[in-house]
Amino acid sequence: MNFEQNTKSQAYLIKLKEFMNAHVYPLESEILKTNQQLNETSDWHQWQVPHQIEELKVKAKEAGLWNLFLPDKDLAEGLTCLEYAPLAEETGRFMFAPEIFNCNAPDTGNMEVLYHFGNKQQKDQWLTPLLAGDIRSVFAMTEPDVASSDATNMEATIETSGSNLILNGKKWWTTGLGHPNVKIAIFMGLSNPENDKHNQHSMVLVPLDTKGVKIKRMLSAYGDFDAPYGHGEIEFNDVIVPKENLIMGLGKGFAIAQGRLGPGRIHHCMRAIGAAERSLELMIKRGLSRVAFGKPIIKLGGNLERVAKARMAIEQARLLTLHAAWKIDTLGVKAAMTEISSIKVVVPNMLQEVTDIAIQMFGGAGVGSDYPIASFNQMGRILRLADGPDEVHMGMVSRLELAKYK
Repeated sequence: MNFEQNTKSQAYLIKLKEFMNAHVYPLESEILKTNQQLNETSDWHQWQVPHQIEELKVKAKEAGLWNLFLPDKDLAEGLTCLEYAPLAEETGRFMFAPEIFNCNAPDTGNMEVLYHFGNKQQKDQWLTPLLAGDIRSVFAMTEPDVASSDATNMEATIETSGSNLILNGKKWWTTGLGHPNVKIAIFMGLSNPENDKHNQHSMVLVPLDTKGVKIKRMLSAYGDFDAPYGHGEIEFNDVIVPKENLIMGLGKGFAIAQGRLGPGRIHHCMRAIGAAERSLELMIKRGLSRVAFGKPIIKLGGNLERVAKARMAIEQARLLTLHAAWKIDTLGVKAAMTEISSIKVVVPNMLQEVTDIAIQMFGGAGVGSDYPIASFNQMGRILRLADGPDEVHMGMVSRLELAKYK
């Protein structure tokens, strides 16, 4: 196993850091202020992408820092999962940075679905504008009326009617649904109840302006609407789309999901590690610059030991994530299931721990919006549910371990 960055990855990372220092850091407070103003209303119709982000997207594309996540030399920069990992970490230092480089969730996962499983027509119609950054997409999977930690519980349905498909169901926590540029959803629903439980569901492309699609509301997480992205609740009432919108085939939903979520979890985890690194950096600078009871606060109340614990936790999480990325590149997603499930538990918990330490060091400022630490802390907690809760991933790891002894 070799996790060392090769020359290609190093060159991209240097370029990315230079871009962030020159263009992103100087605008951070300005962009965050705009997003905070948007968060004051749940009316997503009024949400707009800050003009600074749109301008930075143009610069990023010109700089060759675009679609870094996709391992295709013709459509993107052709980076492997392991090569992209440190770049994802760097973008994780800012909540809004991934969009600047067209590396934002859930679009990256949806683009991977279309890239690996979509047909030519689907790629031409939807993958091309997504790769260009002209539109955004959502992934409609989680449902309000069932325990969605078990995805086989999904009640939303996909029925065949001649040359069409008819979709019905309710979805929520559909990330990105409030974005002004969102145009397409990947809808997952029950299509083949007669099959075994992992071959009953399908994925279908649904333009959001299709009759019967109704966005009910944006959901707040910790009192934050995450504008201009949002996490929406959406209904599909007798939504009719042509069979050509079916991805791969009926009953293939879980097979597609497995391919989608592997690399996507690497991306999530590396961004979370970047958020933890930035939190540690801010915490140390704060601790060295503030004095209480005659000493820098970093030397009070066990803070030095907390800094050491944070460093150890970050390094362990990074190595585990890089191992997962290497294994995906080398052996494929199926062979890396233990590592993928492990990082999905380890990394968000680590981010929560590190940001909690940082918040305590910052005092009142740590829970405010002047610094990104509180948002990073929220991200860590939410990631422990997104793409499956901790318990599901630990269940996967334990099953794979026990299987070795059968």
